[in-house]
Amino acid sequence: MLVKREKEKKSLRAGRPADNEEIMIRGFTFLFANRERTQVSPEETRESLRAMESATACDTAVLAFGALQDTPQSETIEYKGAVPSDEELKSAAAYCRELGLSVILKPMLNCRNGVWRAYIDFFDHPAPCEPKWSRWFESYTDYIVRYAALAAEIKADMLMIGCELVQSERKDGYWRTLVEKVRTVYQGEITYNTDKYQEDAVSWWDAVDYISSSGYYPVDQWDENLDRIETVVRRFKKPFFFAECGCPSRSGSSFIPNDWTRKGELNLEEQAVYYTTMFEKAIVRPWVQGFVCWAHLETYARFPIINDDYSVFGKPASQAVKRFYAR
Repeated sequence: MLVKREKEKKSLRAGRPADNEEIMIRGFTFLFANRERTQVSPEETRESLRAMESATACDTAVLAFGALQDTPQSETIEYKGAVPSDEELKSAAAYCRELGLSVILKPMLNCRNGVWRAYIDFFDHPAPCEPKWSRWFESYTDYIVRYAALAAEIKADMLMIGCELVQSERKDGYWRTLVEKVRTVYQGEITYNTDKYQEDAVSWWDAVDYISSSGYYPVDQWDENLDRIETVVRRFKKPFFFAECGCPSRSGSSFIPNDWTRKGELNLEEQAVYYTTMFEKAIVRPWVQGFVCWAHLETYARFPIINDDYSVFGKPASQAVKRFYAR
């Protein structure tokens, strides 16, 4: 189970007994740098973890790193040399414990050519000489089971077995087999991070312990999307949390927060308002068990603190997160 700090339980707004008093996961994604391009010292990693915890009052660190495949139609997944070493991950997890943080391990997958992982796809009916789901899932399962074993070794509180692999989600049998293999080496809690709007498209939620999704919803559409997600939670009778959420600090981004390419002027207040609205809308839904904000870079100190990206460090949004997480 996730380790929680002792906190006085207060409603976000006084006099609202229907509010969700127990948010189980007050998380932040700690995104490791790709080791093919960037080397990071243990001291820099620890300082970055310390800064993340201090700035946000998070109680859960999601240690996220990405393996690579060349294109969305590549069948082979490569992680050696691209992701942090086992020793680096063990050291980071141990330091999280020193900070009083629960640890969720999140092995992710990206394409070297820059295409988003949601577009990884293959024919449903195999054809000769064409790339195949069977070979991709064999490679992907090897990758996830390998880090499931590491999750067991570091006593991670939870393991995310995938993130936003939207086209693969229809392959129910492959995912169930993967979960079965993961459970042979890792006995902790398991979730899968589906993408926004896809919560009701996954048929195999019963195989995992938590339903989770990337909650990049427009600031003015939280109610309708929470209503939709609630039907999924009720159907599968599983706890739910947002495995990713957040908004760039650009004008207009709060209305399309998933678009990291959107151009706009720096707007720190809009980002802060987005977070505050998200928390206020979700807190009255007792089935929402937490949030994992996106994202704190391992190498955050190498970049300008005030930027227009998803980072909240040094921005008003960090105070919005901290007020909610520390309540």
